[in-house]
Amino acid sequence: MSEAHISRSAAGLPPAGPGPAGEAATSAPDRPHGDQERPPVDITPGRFDAPSTDRPAAGPSRRRLIVLGSLLVVGLAGAAGLGSAGWRIAQQKDAVLETPSQVAGLTRDDSENARGTAEYLRDGLGANVQLDRSVGAVYGDPTDPRRSVLLAGGTTLLWRPDRGLDAALDLVSDNEGPIAGLRGVDAGELDGVMKCGTSTSADGDITVCGWADHGSVALAMFPGRTVDDSAALLRRIRAAVQHRQ
Repeated sequence: MSEAHISRSAAGLPPAGPGPAGEAATSAPDRPHGDQERPPVDITPGRFDAPSTDRPAAGPSRRRLIVLGSLLVVGLAGAAGLGSAGWRIAQQKDAVLETPSQVAGLTRDDSENARGTAEYLRDGLGANVQLDRSVGAVYGDPTDPRRSVLLAGGTTLLWRPDRGLDAALDLVSDNEGPIAGLRGVDAGELDGVMKCGTSTSADGDITVCGWADHGSVALAMFPGRTVDDSAALLRRIRAAVQHRQ
């Protein structure tokens, strides 16, 4: 028996057996005195995963909310504007114009000369504005024959009443020269657009006024009257000659 075997027996250790491939087995190194056995390391999945970088989704920024709110307001305003325009067109498009024998204190002149003058103006208006139906008349003032009113108008669907009225007034401008001081005036309860100005001719100044809405357009001449008086008289004439179905 070798000395190494005797020493291991004396120390109470089992004899060393042969190791793999005939080599002597080696024992684990002795732990220093007082060391405690360390607990096993937990290597289960997920224990050492990298910390999550996910964060709660941020809500919309205040600026974005303001922009979206502004777009919503503009969209609603646009829709309201379209709705209002559509209602106005529907209300005005079915207009009817008549020439009663009496209107606003004036009397219709049915003489051949007056009828020919009214027809001439009516045909000229129809050449500038495409109309479905047109009328024309001369109304005499019983207090002064020099203040007769010449009226011509027609009915049609006008998407842009202002342009229709401008086309009607061009009839006077093309024949008598530019209308001076042309300006918008109150159109009255029937709404739409109304303008008045002054045309100068060899016979003197004549006030020219006209109105247009989505269903009608008309032109009138007022010799011997001011712009304000003519505008007021045209509102009265319009109320008598225009109706809506």
